[in-house]
Amino acid sequence: MDETIRRPPKDGLKWAGAGPDVIACWIADMDFPTAPEIVEALQRRARGDLGYPAWAAEPQAGPLAEAFAERMLVTYGWDAEPSWVRSFSDLNQALQVMLHLTTGSGDTVAMHAPAYPPFLGTIAEMGRRLRTDVSDLSGCRALVLVNPHNPTGKVFSRPELVALAEQAERHDLVVIADEVHADLVYAPGRHIPFASILPERTITLTSATKAFNLGGVRCALAHMGPPRVREALRAQPSFLYGGANVFGVEATVAAWRHADGWLRDTMTVLDRNRRLIAERLPGYVPPEATYLAWLDLGRPGMAEVLEREAKIMVSDGAAFGAGGESFVRLNFATSEAILTEVLDRLDRARSAGLLR
Repeated sequence: MDETIRRPPKDGLKWAGAGPDVIACWIADMDFPTAPEIVEALQRRARGDLGYPAWAAEPQAGPLAEAFAERMLVTYGWDAEPSWVRSFSDLNQALQVMLHLTTGSGDTVAMHAPAYPPFLGTIAEMGRRLRTDVSDLSGCRALVLVNPHNPTGKVFSRPELVALAEQAERHDLVVIADEVHADLVYAPGRHIPFASILPERTITLTSATKAFNLGGVRCALAHMGPPRVREALRAQPSFLYGGANVFGVEATVAAWRHADGWLRDTMTVLDRNRRLIAERLPGYVPPEATYLAWLDLGRPGMAEVLEREAKIMVSDGAAFGAGGESFVRLNFATSEAILTEVLDRLDRARSAGLLR
């Protein structure tokens, strides 16, 4: 892979907010070029028909659902049903719709903490009550399972998933499984789709945006295992919740069907980078998945300190809820040269007494 990194244009969110000499390591975008197979697919679409696609009238049908089902079967051995798929603009919209269909105001929703900030915000703004202790799911209406986990990079094992499935059955829960980081699991780990364990209770949310660096194309999907959820969605007008756009679908289908070579090369770089961090930061345990390092710096407010004093822009762990206050999240999907400079700056910050 070409790891030559240039500071992107000013409309790229990751680097746009970084001041002079600040290295942007916060939002979950990679610094790598787009897979050529995806670029070619978008160019073909741009030269062709940009009118309404045939599948737009039925957001649950079309090439996105077919490519998803193919990938789940070939990659994970899960026989997903294409007709149970519905497209959305992004994962947050998909979660909001699924919570709307499966829970009501005041209902309790379980989710492991720390957690992805927009998911925390969604649960709060929709008037649901969050429970972060998932050891007891009694009284809950739904479990939001983020696997692989953001921000920690944990990959849930089969025994852990089976235990959650048993609780979901016991307490009559729907499980909304965010599996957007599934393609970013490092060997010898392996992602297990929750729907392959508990199919009739699981709604799977996913997208190609994280593994293939497509955050701006606005395309995600929900695979709805519970019949009552599919029926509830069908009972509402198809235009009510929007859907993916033409370029998003083109990019996603190209990624899932043609860009695995790019992904393998990228995973090689990411694996090297996570190991480099472990070599340089004593006590740090590399994530089992994702390109996000969850670093405990010993006290709150360190994201602001690192940006001001060390010129490193990271995500503040406090935004991820309970348990994240002393942490920062560092995106290591960049070149070896840039990551080495980040680690050098962390060393200097420690030598200056800024870090414990």
